Amino acid sequence: MAETNEALIPDLVEWIAVLPRNYEDVMAAWRMSCPRLTIREDAVDRKLMAREHRHGIGTVVRITPSGRSLLTSAGRSPN
Repeated sequence: MAETNEALIPDLVEWIAVLPRNYEDVMAAWRMSCPRLTIREDAVDRKLMAREHRHGIGTVVRITPSGRSLLTSAGRSPN
């Protein structure tokens, strides 16, 4: 399963890089029924994405500089 996680983490980070996502949307879109697929948790643990509160909007998830570096090194465009 570790290989699956490694393959999906850049997909998650890239999806969030397009625009910061509402926390609830991230949770719904990346909900895993398999406890071994910890994509969101792994990305947060690696500090590739972070939650922040935005006044009037609520909690959003955005990529961090480390997440941007991951995408760049993977040849993906972190808009």
